[in-house]
Amino acid sequence: MRENFSNYPVEPTPCSCEAMAGNGCKFDRFAPGCPLTAKRPITGLDSKANTIAGAMTDNALAAAPTADASRPGRISAEASRRRTFAVISHPDAGKSTLTEALALHARAITEAGAVHGKAGRRSTVSDWMDMEKARGISITSTALQFPYRECVINLLDTPGHADFSEDTYRVLTAVDCAVMLIDAAKGLEPQTLKLFQVCKHRGIPIITVINKWDRPGRHALELIDEIQSRIGLRPTPLTWPVGIAGDFKGVLDRRSGNFIRFTRTAGGATAAPEEHIAACDAHAAAGVDWDTAVEESELLSADGSDYDRSAFLAGESTPTLFTSAALNFGVNQLLDVLVDLAPAPGGAVDVDGSLRAIESPFSAFVFKVQAGMDSSHRDRIAYARVVSGTFERGDVLTHAATGKPFVTKYAQSVFGQQRATLDTAWPGDVIGLANAAALRPGDTLYVDAAVQYPPIPSFSPEHFAVARGTDPSKHKQFRRGIEQLEQEGVVQVLRSDRRGEQAPVLAAVGPMQFEVATHRMAAEYSAPISLESLPYQVARVVDPADAEFMNRQVSAEVLTRTDGVMLVLFSTPWRLEGFQRDNPDIKLGSLVAAEG
Repeated sequence: MRENFSNYPVEPTPCSCEAMAGNGCKFDRFAPGCPLTAKRPITGLDSKANTIAGAMTDNALAAAPTADASRPGRISAEASRRRTFAVISHPDAGKSTLTEALALHARAITEAGAVHGKAGRRSTVSDWMDMEKARGISITSTALQFPYRECVINLLDTPGHADFSEDTYRVLTAVDCAVMLIDAAKGLEPQTLKLFQVCKHRGIPIITVINKWDRPGRHALELIDEIQSRIGLRPTPLTWPVGIAGDFKGVLDRRSGNFIRFTRTAGGATAAPEEHIAACDAHAAAGVDWDTAVEESELLSADGSDYDRSAFLAGESTPTLFTSAALNFGVNQLLDVLVDLAPAPGGAVDVDGSLRAIESPFSAFVFKVQAGMDSSHRDRIAYARVVSGTFERGDVLTHAATGKPFVTKYAQSVFGQQRATLDTAWPGDVIGLANAAALRPGDTLYVDAAVQYPPIPSFSPEHFAVARGTDPSKHKQFRRGIEQLEQEGVVQVLRSDRRGEQAPVLAAVGPMQFEVATHRMAAEYSAPISLESLPYQVARVVDPADAEFMNRQVSAEVLTRTDGVMLVLFSTPWRLEGFQRDNPDIKLGSLVAAEG
């Protein structure tokens, strides 16, 4: 059995089973008296856990309702078991590969897939859209849930392309922790830095993973220095590589001082065997590479780079690990860090600045809406993060935006594209609500005590194009498709009387969002579209009283969002600056975007 992070104070979660007869659950496995042990030994290899369906069955078991489900003590105990996090990085750093590796090591799947893998290997579970499989990138965020040790892991995979930053930002409103993935050869890259600023602004603690150590790359100490100098976080490595980048033999566990040696598996499709070797025997196993790792670890300690929980939660330091997600090296250690060190859910602040404690009546907010996950149905799933209380399928919730009731008969647990009926959920969990036509990202749902959480800000678009249906007979499908893509947040949709309803303007952070919209309009709504690029780069909020004047300006156009907000588009930032200089009395508002 793997070692725990015993050097760090972690309070074990007590067993919630009533048939325990005084045998409290152990820190890394259920106690012998626990009835769940007979159904699925967390430390054993269960046949159900070897399939996606089995993992989802385990999730339902972990969240099974009991008579005391609404008691504050039970809610707090279940919330303390949740670890809800996202993986952020620059494109091609290995996010989806790491997601697969985490699910593999938690025994939620039996074989990791690669998007462009060998024949016979599955596509990545979290990359389910046709374009994702074809192009090898994550285009939409995905929720995965699986049990590990005594915890329930809620992993929110994020888009892997810079054009989809807005979707990533929405995901980051729903997590308690982030894993920042860094390519060992490239270090910190622009998208990583941008997403780090979002995490910093939101106060999200960050765990850093330096990935691809099996390939040639930079020196470990150089990467540590770069993280501290460029983003101001002090890295506190929990593991240290034995062997330079490209010759990854294993890691020095800085907690125990032992050597964890990794063994490659065929294609990295299955979990890599680990051998724990005592420090006194490590030199014989790894030679000078072990000696070098020990010396560098001692330098880190002398520099004060040892883990400190208060500094981590305050956003001053970042626990750091070295991995090769493609070979499944170092993944177990990351799972253990998430369980032992990542924060559990702790409630949320509403629009009035009041804290909604996790023991309060049920509340949740929608952070994503996704259609087209089941090609045989025009389905529509709203992903909602539980903030407080207990969710039970069939509950009648109140939709804060409209005051109308929302019935949850079709609540689902989601594992990539796979789904299973969800009966109960706790703070930190993600609920999939089917047939959620009335829900939008940022919406609040609650029971009893009313609450409204802050809306999710939007990025300022930089690309604009007029969309037109290529088949006049498909005008209803065209209108419905554009409406649903806007509701999901795939693109922003702007309109004007001059252009008309059949020529909406699509606005996006990056041009690939247009590719996704075009693909989905044809594939899901049978309404192919053509796009005509517009010569605008900047958008600002304008007062309706000034709209007519703005429309008379050269290289500017006023359009209206669905929520009624009027935007003026300028051809270049210099046109905007010139207009503001010449017209100081007209106030233009900046669109809210990710800070940094």
